[in-house]
Amino acid sequence: MTAPSLRCRDCGATYADRWRCACGHPLDYAERPLPDGPAPDPASVDTRDGLWSFDAFLPESPLVTLGEGMTPLVDAADWDAQFKLEYVFPTGSFKDRGATTTVSRAAALGVDTVVEDSSGNAGAAIATYAARAGIDAEIYVPASVKDAKLRAIRRAGATPVKTEGPRQATTDACVDAVTAGAGWYASHAWNPAFFAGTATFAYETALQRDWDAPDAVVLPLGHGTLFLGAYRGFRALEEAGWIDSLPRLYGAQAAGYAPIVEALHGADAAAGTNDVADGIQIPEPTRGHQIRDAIADTGGDAIALDEAAVETELAALHAAGFYTEPTCAIAPAALRVLRERGAIDADEDVVVPLTGSGLKT
Repeated sequence: MTAPSLRCRDCGATYADRWRCACGHPLDYAERPLPDGPAPDPASVDTRDGLWSFDAFLPESPLVTLGEGMTPLVDAADWDAQFKLEYVFPTGSFKDRGATTTVSRAAALGVDTVVEDSSGNAGAAIATYAARAGIDAEIYVPASVKDAKLRAIRRAGATPVKTEGPRQATTDACVDAVTAGAGWYASHAWNPAFFAGTATFAYETALQRDWDAPDAVVLPLGHGTLFLGAYRGFRALEEAGWIDSLPRLYGAQAAGYAPIVEALHGADAAAGTNDVADGIQIPEPTRGHQIRDAIADTGGDAIALDEAAVETELAALHAAGFYTEPTCAIAPAALRVLRERGAIDADEDVVVPLTGSGLKT
């Protein structure tokens, strides 16, 4: 099977496969599939293939799948919003969306070993789907990685490689290993297949709302894998004529690790401390310019929250029956702040993904 080719948006170079352009910029698909014709009747859509039910939008084939996708979209009265329960995926986080498409691409290319760097969730997802495919995996993780996530990586038969220092040191060590020939880089930040998978969040949300996009979506924002996936998915739906308009996208960043907030609003708006939301402590997102473009295109924004706001929201989520991990509490916490600021009106429809399971903490 031949995997789709890739193109650099910056210099225009095309490749059969490569993790990064020779000019240093990220790659995306040279061609993006879109369905022909109007949106189908929501009641007629067969979703038994999970997120792969949206194959008309997907550039990869479902070679490696665990039935992931079609997560519940439920009313959350205390937040006057709808929560999409991304924590019910096979490995307990939304990262399975990108893992199934990324490892499917690896399988199409005949890859023997995949290599990934992660604070935990993406590593567990890639390790699990690599196991499903019979592909070896090495997962570079910070030395501070949570034990539950480390166990998930090991139990899948992957080799975890602990790295001392800040999160960026983990990525640097992984890139060095890939450059030295350790394996195919299944990066959730660089690999376009991952974003093709996370775009299915938008397709599912639109279907579950009878092809009516919400007014706003509030998401955690680190490397932007779900944020950019949501943007690309809603943009594809609009271009296909399946929804009428794009929702505004709001990113919630951890104070002290908020480069998008700093770029938009200055250093003071990004300052503070948040060691609770450890899954989004990314000082330099690989696709930062694309994230800023998505915010501008949708009329959204990004805000930074401290750890006290996340801890308070986490307790509220658990008390309401949503057993999530700490990082994903930052998005509903951001929704409260955005409403207080008047950025999101009380009568607007809002969707918030709950991205990771509390069982992993």
